[in-house]
Amino acid sequence: MFTYYLRLGWRSLQRNPILTALMVLAIALGVGTSMTTLTVLHLMGSDPIPWKSDKLHYVQLDNWDPLQGYDDDGSPPDQLTYRDAMALMQAGKADRQTAMYKISMPVQPENPEVKPYNATGRATYADFFAMFEPPFKYGGSWAREQDQQHGRVVVLSDKTNEKLFGGADSIGKHVRLNDNDYSIVGVLDTWQPRVKYYDLTNGSLSAPEGFYIPFTTATELKSNSTGNNRCWNNANSGWDAYLESECVWLQMWVETDSAAKLDEYRSFLDSYVTEQKKLGRFARPRNNRLLDVRQWMRDQKVVSGDVEVQSELSLAFLTVCLLNTIGLLLAKFMRKSGEIGLRRALGASRRQLFAQHLIESGVVGLSGGVIGLLLTLVGLWIVRLLYSDFARVATLDWPMVLATIALAIVASLLAGLYPTWRACRIVPALQLKTQ
Repeated sequence: MFTYYLRLGWRSLQRNPILTALMVLAIALGVGTSMTTLTVLHLMGSDPIPWKSDKLHYVQLDNWDPLQGYDDDGSPPDQLTYRDAMALMQAGKADRQTAMYKISMPVQPENPEVKPYNATGRATYADFFAMFEPPFKYGGSWAREQDQQHGRVVVLSDKTNEKLFGGADSIGKHVRLNDNDYSIVGVLDTWQPRVKYYDLTNGSLSAPEGFYIPFTTATELKSNSTGNNRCWNNANSGWDAYLESECVWLQMWVETDSAAKLDEYRSFLDSYVTEQKKLGRFARPRNNRLLDVRQWMRDQKVVSGDVEVQSELSLAFLTVCLLNTIGLLLAKFMRKSGEIGLRRALGASRRQLFAQHLIESGVVGLSGGVIGLLLTLVGLWIVRLLYSDFARVATLDWPMVLATIALAIVASLLAGLYPTWRACRIVPALQLKTQ
């Protein structure tokens, strides 16, 4: 019966092409607008590493000015001082851990055809690669021993390797960064996380770095951070004074493979802060935090209020489109009252008529969904054109393609409920008398 009702619905829609076009367009506009904003909302807020996001935790300690909090809502600083990060790294209480910061260095290629240029990099520890799992095309991470030895080693991104070595296997070759030679131990494959969740402080939608070097090497060479840096008690100048200051400029992540180990690490942080208080630091009330990836993204408001408001407005517009569709469907079904009365007189039940007209509404939704999908693609293209930072979150993946079609069909079915109910209430005898 479904295919029979489907044919009936299709023929009915063909008899009123203008009315059908208006209904399909209303659904398509509503779906296209709403799915454009919902896609951005979905990709920005979705879990970037779902298989282990509950095992990765961002470390926060409140070392800030006792007379004035870091933030109005009572949150601790979103980064750590060098002395705190080093104390946590040396303690090694987590299964994996890494302190890191954003750097920028001039790249001096050996190939004379490639001009020197400035590249953004990351100073980090070997555990970074096991924790965040960027894919490798050649080689792999440096060993933990290289962290201890301040090794002159580097991992390149695929784009950097393509620019310097034409994409060839460059393991064992050297690259010169800021007048220092580094041995290439690894080259990443394409890695474009939608949200740079491991460093939200310095731009959640910014692109991954072009190279990665050991944290200890970067600090030994006095490589300044090019990321966010805030201080409240740094009277002395110079690199060593900076490292001993209360300036916060480092990100710190730990990985634990069980809830028990996480509790142990939380207790360790409490003990550490208690000891530091005895030394005259951490004058504010203890406010340590260990947020997992999803919690950290919510805390840092990766999905901005503007995106949420735009999503709400687009859903309101979809509602308006549905109301218009209800009116158009009602007008269409009422014009078929004679045909409906005849079918009832020939023995069709209300349930059968209800199914027939609801399927007809579904055909409208499916057609609107296909056009709405095209409008969504256009909308996302416009978003990428206007906001370059949204390039990785303004794309349509397969789940959202299916969601677009499903939303259009469901919306049209909901819009068709009342007109279909009205059509099924038609009295056959009254309609036959008027024909």
